[in-house]
This record gives sequence, structure tokens and C-alpha cells, in this order.
Amino acid sequence: MASLLFSPLTIKKITFKNRIVISPMCQYSAVDGFANDWHLVHLGSRASGGAGLIIQEATAVSPEARISPSDLGIWKDEHIQKLKTINEFIVSQNSIPGIQLAHAGRKASVSIPWEGNKKLDFAQGGWQTVAPSAIAYHDNEPFLPEALDKNGIQKVISDFKTATKRVVEAGYKVVEIHGAHGYLLHQFLSPLTNTRTDEYGGSFENRIRFTLEVVEAVQSEWPSDLPLIVRLSATDWAEGGWNPEESVKLSAILKEKGVDLIDVSSGGLVSHQKIELKPGYQVQFAEKIKKEASVLTGAVGLITEAKQAEEILEKGQADLILFARESLRNSNLPLDFAKDLNDETQWPNQYVRAKI
Repeated sequence: MASLLFSPLTIKKITFKNRIVISPMCQYSAVDGFANDWHLVHLGSRASGGAGLIIQEATAVSPEARISPSDLGIWKDEHIQKLKTINEFIVSQNSIPGIQLAHAGRKASVSIPWEGNKKLDFAQGGWQTVAPSAIAYHDNEPFLPEALDKNGIQKVISDFKTATKRVVEAGYKVVEIHGAHGYLLHQFLSPLTNTRTDEYGGSFENRIRFTLEVVEAVQSEWPSDLPLIVRLSATDWAEGGWNPEESVKLSAILKEKGVDLIDVSSGGLVSHQKIELKPGYQVQFAEKIKKEASVLTGAVGLITEAKQAEEILEKGQADLILFARESLRNSNLPLDFAKDLNDETQWPNQYVRAKI
């Protein structure tokens, strides 16, 4: 019997050839937001390696939205051409190109990981960060984020809208809005980082308002027949924070408003989070949201083996499986998983003799 992991899934007019997704992973290799040949090879090799969907790393909707100065961006038209070239290659390998649109909020303006992941002050090329409230991620940071006023909020929403217009022109077939890992949308969702007293803070309905407005702005430019995904952190892993029950409520609202799938992760909001790491530790949240909000979900987090991924699908815990670090270790992960599951999958003609 054919495996579920290698069965197709159709969302709107897009059919994914299998349930294997390359999770968006920052490469910290761009200059002024521009993609280059590193991104072509990194993303392209995962497409030729057999993944059904490739989601490009968190791509900033404005310069100040970047996590680091080396993040990819899509805030100007000049960014489009190289991204379009990459997407054309992904499509040529019978894979689907996707992009994650992001704003880092208070977690922006840091050095790249191999240079310490430290907050950059203005003399080091850093910039003023923004957030729902003027609360820093670490106590010893050189400056506080600036609490967004109404005009600032509208600018961010407009940035997502114009970025989406460029996403369409660049040829992406899936767009994911980043509402997880402690970045700006997540900062609005959680009472640990959102202490506002206006219509964007306080109650659950107020804290989700910004996310819903961003979704609406993206939808105004995104074709209605292409998949729209939102990534959520299902829990902050911290007392008094965003929690799985709120994630279910928001996911149901997002589905009602036209979001097709929730990419379910967790954590990343506060430095004092307490996460119990173990294989598949986040799958429970994907299952909860899928069943209680009646929406398609993607599972991610220490999923490293073919049989483990297959079992998640067999149990109905998720609809897609996203691979991050394991796909960095092995760009041909889907081809190896097909062998593990005794499933046939199409190798690139150039590599077919490797099967013999």
C-alpha cells in the first residue's frame, strides 16, 4: 500500500505531490535583502531532493522587519528578479515554491548566529525595533523597542500588502504569514508582550486584531485560488502567556476568514520559556488545532524519521509534515524517506543511476 507521506494533497488549485514540506529556515546570507546563488542552491537542492513544498525563509516586508542585516527581503521591486529565478527552478523540479512573510518586531536588529546573535546598537548598524509594547526580549539590551502607534501599525499592515503584490509577481504559489516564534504578530497575540490598553491589547479579541488585519491585507493582493498559511506558536511555554486553547480559537477564526492551513510550532516569545524537548514534541498542538478547529495543519519539531512522519499522518494528527534541521542535514531527505517506506518517488533523471 502506498504511504500517506507520499500521497498528494490538493489545497485550492495547488496539488502537492507529497506531504513533505521544507520548513522556512533563515540562511542569513542576503545583502540588503537580495537573494543570491546560495539561496538558489539551498532551496533548489531541496526541490530536486523531492520535497512537495519549499517554504522560503522568513522574508522581511520592510528593512526594519529583518531579524538580522543578512535576512532576505521583499520590500522593493528590485528583489523580485532573483526570487523569480529561484522559483522557476523549484517549479521545474515538480515542487511548489512558497514564501514566509515576516516582521521580527522586538527581536529584530541582531547579529547573525555565527557572530553571536547579539542585539546590534545603532553604531553597529542596528536599527530601532518596534513592538506592541516597549518591552525588551532581554533585560540587558542597549535600547527598548518602540511601541507602535496607530500610524506605525498601519504602516506594517501596508508593508505586508505591498510585499504580497511582489510575492505574486515573483511566482510563489503558497504564502505563509509568520505569526510565531516571538516575532511581531506573536508579540501582539501574547499578554506577556502586549500590555496595550487600546483596541489592540487586553482581551483575546483585541490581541488577535492585528493578526487578522495583516491576513486581510495579504488576502487583498493574494489570488483567492492559491493556498494561504499562517504559522502560529501554539503555546509560549511560559505562565500567563499565549496558550493552546487560544490557538484553537484563533485558528477557527482564521479558517472562517479563508486561511487554508495552520503551520503549528511553539515558543520563541520569551527568554524564560520552559520547553520539554522530545521527538515530535509539537505534534500534540497540530493535532489539537486540527481536530478542535477543523482546519488543516502542518506538524514540525524534532520529526526526523520517515516512519515517525508516516505515523503522524496515519493517526490524523496533521496533514503536512515540515522538516527543518533534518532537511539541512540531508537535502535528499524525501528520496531517502521513500526508500525507508518502500515507496516509489521520481528521482531527477540526472541522479537515477544512484538508485541502482
